[in-house]
Amino acid sequence: MSLSDKIGNKVDEFGGKAKEAAGNATGDDDLRAEGKADQVEAAVKGAVENVKDAIGDAVDKAKSALGK
Repeated sequence: MSLSDKIGNKVDEFGGKAKEAAGNATGDDDLRAEGKADQVEAAVKGAVENVKDAIGDAVDKAKSALGK
């Protein structure tokens, strides 16, 4: 995962936490739910990027083992 992807995911995660906290403070259930959804989306993006990284690492190791 690139550094900019990691930063973007963290920004989304923290933005979601801020929305959730604001929703809690104001009693706005919609804002609270939106914040939680933003956090889940950031977590899913991070998980997808981790899978991509793992696949790329496995391909690199296979190529090295085959001498390519």
